[in-house]
Amino acid sequence: MLTFKSMADETEKLIAAFAQSLVADTFVKMTLGNYKGSVEHPQKIVVRPVAAGRGKLIAFQYRYDTREIVKNQNAAESSETVRTFVTSGFRSAHLFTTENDFQLDIGKRSSRLRVCKPTFTHPGSVAHDRKKERLIDPGAYYLKALGITTDGGDIRSSQQDKWRQINKFVETLGHLIEGSALKDRKSLKVVDMGSGKGYLTFAAYDYFTNTRGLEVEMTGIDTKSETVALCTDIAAACSFDNLKFVNGTIADHAPDGVDLLIALHACDTATDDALFSGIRAGAEIIVAAPCCHKEVRRQMKPPAGMHNFLKHGILLERTAETVTDGLRSLLLERSGYNTKVFEFIDPENTPKNNMIAAIKAEKPRERGPFDNEIVTVKNMYGITHQRLEDLLA
Repeated sequence: MLTFKSMADETEKLIAAFAQSLVADTFVKMTLGNYKGSVEHPQKIVVRPVAAGRGKLIAFQYRYDTREIVKNQNAAESSETVRTFVTSGFRSAHLFTTENDFQLDIGKRSSRLRVCKPTFTHPGSVAHDRKKERLIDPGAYYLKALGITTDGGDIRSSQQDKWRQINKFVETLGHLIEGSALKDRKSLKVVDMGSGKGYLTFAAYDYFTNTRGLEVEMTGIDTKSETVALCTDIAAACSFDNLKFVNGTIADHAPDGVDLLIALHACDTATDDALFSGIRAGAEIIVAAPCCHKEVRRQMKPPAGMHNFLKHGILLERTAETVTDGLRSLLLERSGYNTKVFEFIDPENTPKNNMIAAIKAEKPRERGPFDNEIVTVKNMYGITHQRLEDLLA
């Protein structure tokens, strides 16, 4: 282990090592932390390389108490940015390269730079894997930024379930497209209603563009402005130019000309709002993973002769989920779609694992049989109204 001592010299040596690692393509990542300054600053900064349309850039991920921001810079700008931060209140900086690790501890009067053996012997992937046998590249930047993978592209042990969910989701989308009129399309317009932190949104865009080679225009909609801002930054860092995130509710947006509409874990009647938007927009495929079924549960009464059978709250709750999604399926069928309701991931990975997939049918349906069955189910359980049916009316 080597140790240098002068405060200004130590800082400049770290910056020089950082700049050299960019030139030599040995840079893996840098972290800045332990902020002690007097002005508002991120509590931690993570710096990583990322592939972009105009070449390799450096992504700075700023982590505040309640939000995160990601910004791209070129190599020259990034060195100056690092210099600014290590001289303005951050007390530690850790540079990882494939040749050495550099740990800078900054005190009030002196600093110490330690040089150690490298933690990483190979730089992490910054580009997307285009091999057809791999649907999602674990080295993709957005997976690192969202905490799914390490900087070496390994799946974190705590994120194994999320990783399986991501892969199963894009695999399911691929199968649905192959069985629809979108099979031979070269471009897609996709809307994800309730995109959240964007795990599946980014994966779907990545899959469509890099694995299937499609031209995709995709929009994620979410109610949390901080989440939308973070996802927008990450999309920019990945050069996902046609992936946009907007702030708002599902009910507020009426997309037009959509090929594929996604609504995953939209709570209660927000799923109905999303399904209605897909039907109204004439989407070829609508995919929903419902969450909560409060509307129907509040109205439900056990049918005659089943009061003791359904007197237990947990059984009535599960019956409400089945009835709600069954009605949604019937309403989609009545609206001209072929539907499937299935578990898209093992229950042990996520309890909210039912998926409703609707593919537009080639010929319109006769409404009468569906109307009769919907009325029968509603009357059986004392249901007076259901959100999707009301919207379609």
